Amino acid sequence: MSVPLLLVHGGAGDIPDSRVPGKLDGIRKALRIGYENYATTKDILDATQAAVEYMELDPNFNAGYGSVLTRDGEIELEALVVDGENLEAGAVTGLKNILHPIAVARKVMEKTPHVLLSGEGAQQFAEECSFPSESSLHTPDAWQALQAFKEKATNPFAMEIGSGGTVGAVGISSSGRTVSCTSTGGITGKMRGRVGDTPIPGSGGAADNLIGAVSTTGFGDAILRYNVAQRILLAMESGDTAQEASEKVLNCMLQRIGKTAGAITIGKDGSIGVAFTSKRMAWAYMKDGQVHYGINQGEHFIENFQS
Repeated sequence: MSVPLLLVHGGAGDIPDSRVPGKLDGIRKALRIGYENYATTKDILDATQAAVEYMELDPNFNAGYGSVLTRDGEIELEALVVDGENLEAGAVTGLKNILHPIAVARKVMEKTPHVLLSGEGAQQFAEECSFPSESSLHTPDAWQALQAFKEKATNPFAMEIGSGGTVGAVGISSSGRTVSCTSTGGITGKMRGRVGDTPIPGSGGAADNLIGAVSTTGFGDAILRYNVAQRILLAMESGDTAQEASEKVLNCMLQRIGKTAGAITIGKDGSIGVAFTSKRMAWAYMKDGQVHYGINQGEHFIENFQS
């Protein structure tokens, strides 16, 4: 297999045409940054995290800067890191004004005996780890999305997936170490304190050196109910390829729950899975010196890798 291997996604959903160019450009930049990081560090987790951190900086994605807003006009961030070497994981939810929640999640994994920190506890931990607090991560697009949500929502508990979507990356090193990193601002108009699939191992992401790695995106509450990432790993463990497992689980979720989602998957053998039942999902990976990417159903572009 071609290693190291990185596979990234920029969120699944009803992404409008106007957002497509920015997402395609951003997803390829994130991939390039991940590979450049690996060339320096030789650490697949560093590289995967770097790819996600780039997307947390890019307002074309719903993570870090540019995250969608709660119904109260606030930002509550979530992130998850899973290391398939020893099945270690770290996660945060309800984090505010921290540009790189994925980095905080990794610190939870490496510096605490816990897996998930939430709300004030997560905020305090981030401050203790010297993560700077930003004055605001709000963008005009996020404000406009919230106003549009409020104008059309007839159900006070209605929520929408929005046009941003979760971001994520999975990787495998030459030694077979698998990792998964996922970060999100959630869904436009969510209630204060809502927890989605992203920070939950087995739902928002999963990694196991004996099987592979997964990062998911889409209707988070449905993904959480269906344990999508874990189901994909189990399907691979039973003999499905990364692509077969991803397609099977997402289609079953759609049939069972009626909600759409997407997933990127890497098998322990370096096989690749890219699947989504939503209208669009931005994705990219590199193989044999070429970048493969797309955003629409059935779409697959290839270009030479530019370092």
